[in-house]
Amino acid sequence: MIKALIFDCDGVLVDTERDGHRVGFNRAFAAKGIDAEWSVELYAKLLLVAGGKERMRAYFDEFGWPEGIDTDAAKDELILDLHKTKTQITSDLVSEGSMPLRPGISRIVDEAIAAGVRLGVCTTSNPKFIDAVLDLFGPDRKAKFEFVHAGDVVSRKKPDPEIYELAKTSLGLPVHECMVIEDSRNGLLAATGAGLPTLVTTSTYTIEEDFTGAVKVVPELGDEPNVNVTLQDLGVLAAQTAN
Repeated sequence: MIKALIFDCDGVLVDTERDGHRVGFNRAFAAKGIDAEWSVELYAKLLLVAGGKERMRAYFDEFGWPEGIDTDAAKDELILDLHKTKTQITSDLVSEGSMPLRPGISRIVDEAIAAGVRLGVCTTSNPKFIDAVLDLFGPDRKAKFEFVHAGDVVSRKKPDPEIYELAKTSLGLPVHECMVIEDSRNGLLAATGAGLPTLVTTSTYTIEEDFTGAVKVVPELGDEPNVNVTLQDLGVLAAQTAN
């Protein structure tokens, strides 16, 4: 049986990218008077850049910065301001119930809690946003999450393994006693780069990605009667990586 379960947030706990973060970015641009609109197709390409602030910077570098934003200091200030506005918008969307937990997430968390399995989150999302997502579990489940490594807690974003190396330090367990649940190739590379066995639940934008190296790939964890993965399954898959 595994002793720790580590979740990514976006695309794993909630399928947030298309109807959450993308909408939040667009509304933040509009609120600041910036002529930018990220379509579903464009956002798919921008997701190749990990991290919201990094994503905006890559976009403006390619398509042009707003008028008057012509120094490094001005660019940094704009990015931080936009990201703060976007985070509030997307947090509100979660709180309003616009983005529910994905099928099977509450079930697997309940199975883990019942079995005494430790819980954690590793995500590039802003801490305020992940806090709103964890509120969806209710206070009792939320309190069971031992750590949340989020936002800029590390210097290098996924696919760099730094955030999962931090999780290993937090847990102090052998890697084969842990399981990561991710939804993207960047996340998979980060987790496996730290030596952690990783199951992938595909999401809206990641279904066509290369998941070579995952212990298993499923469309979702699933609820009754369509359960795809149980905690016991995760234990078996993790144990196989110890051989």
